[in-house]
Amino acid sequence: MNLPAPFVAGMQQLLGNETFSAFQEALQTDTPVSVRMNTAKCGRIPEAATPVAWCTSGYYLSKRPTFTFDPLFHAGGYYVQEASSMFVEQALRRWVEGPVVMLDLCAAPGGKSTLARSVLPPGSLLVANEVMRNRSQVLAENLIKWGHPGVIVTQNDPADFTDLGPVFDVILTDVPCSGEGMFRKDPVAITEWSPENVDLCVQRQRRILRDIWPALKPGGILIYSTCTYNTHENEENVHWISRELGAEVFSLEVPDSWSITGNLLGGEFPVYRFLPHRTVGEGLFLAVLRKSGDESDCMAVSPAAKTKEKRGKANRKKAAVPSFPEEVKGWLDASSDWTWMMDEGAVRAFPSAYDDLYALLKQHLRILHAGVEVCELKGRDWVPHHALALSTALCADAFVRAEISYEQAIAYLRKEAIVLDGGVPKGMVLLTYAGLPVGFVKNIGNRANNLYPQEWRIRSGYLPDEVICL
Repeated sequence: MNLPAPFVAGMQQLLGNETFSAFQEALQTDTPVSVRMNTAKCGRIPEAATPVAWCTSGYYLSKRPTFTFDPLFHAGGYYVQEASSMFVEQALRRWVEGPVVMLDLCAAPGGKSTLARSVLPPGSLLVANEVMRNRSQVLAENLIKWGHPGVIVTQNDPADFTDLGPVFDVILTDVPCSGEGMFRKDPVAITEWSPENVDLCVQRQRRILRDIWPALKPGGILIYSTCTYNTHENEENVHWISRELGAEVFSLEVPDSWSITGNLLGGEFPVYRFLPHRTVGEGLFLAVLRKSGDESDCMAVSPAAKTKEKRGKANRKKAAVPSFPEEVKGWLDASSDWTWMMDEGAVRAFPSAYDDLYALLKQHLRILHAGVEVCELKGRDWVPHHALALSTALCADAFVRAEISYEQAIAYLRKEAIVLDGGVPKGMVLLTYAGLPVGFVKNIGNRANNLYPQEWRIRSGYLPDEVICL
């Protein structure tokens, strides 16, 4: 690995020559692939796996599965995530005690968002945002597969959140960085690195933090993280947040056995670093900060947001009452806890506890996904949406279920026609593989019409010589 000379010089100064040698040697070795199980769907523990110490559902695998050809992956049974990134769980479990509204600001592809959604207390709402259009679509897909209904996915610049006022209890800013922690698995990251790019990253990170800071409630928690090693984007930025924005740096309880590194500048405030010669994982830097002030000092929304919220409520009063079959509400558990909406023939259910916040966000932000997409009108039929099949809020008895083989599951995920057992009744059927829902078909007897989303299909027309599933 040919590391840039300025990077080498900076890390040698930071770590010392002996430690840098160990660091550099570690960058030449591969790390085991790691996954995080979706315990709301899948209770299994991967075979021959080693637990990730700082994540209750994370595992290092002995072999790399063929993820594209694993139906459990497409069903949201697990998420492939670099192990050190799972450390976010420790910050949430330590400093989040009751239901909160959380924003994951730079969320794509969705690793930290799916983790947060799994560990946040019941009754919480997660807003996951990504500014880049193609990456935001991937984010929405991954959160739909994860299946938790208390989610909103947005595609916005951080500045778009400023006028919301202080509405978030927790904000995770996994900010775009110079990517030094990606050197081991992405050679392009090495070629793109330069001291000038580090400086540009620092400026961009501080702009993002300034823009999003007004949206955090007084007393709220900011989790700041990067996947880089230098102190400019890490310790110096944490000091800047504390000094310029007014925040107290909080600590986490970290056992020595985890071999996590602290503040490399010798500062008094605690930070958490994953260095490859000490921990099994790529580079991660994380700090937890609390915004000064008391939550009682916080207005619900800014004046501009209040005006838009009033307009939104007025528009809702004028809106026509949704018209769709009443039995659709029985497709979700605890239907009385939902607000039902219909837009252009599509029916959506959203947690009613956050109706006002949803209306506010809709006025300010571009929303790609919210709650559960339940069904849509196609011709004369109300067809259940694929998101409903993957939702953990799906009523277990709402549809006839048919367990399918591996070969049938792959054919379904390729959006090919499949034939079900003769004993399966005609009509809408929920297919399951290893007990997990994978999607809907309309069984017409001699074949089953495949309702899997065209844009999500497996495009490869062949199977590898060896397929390894979780």
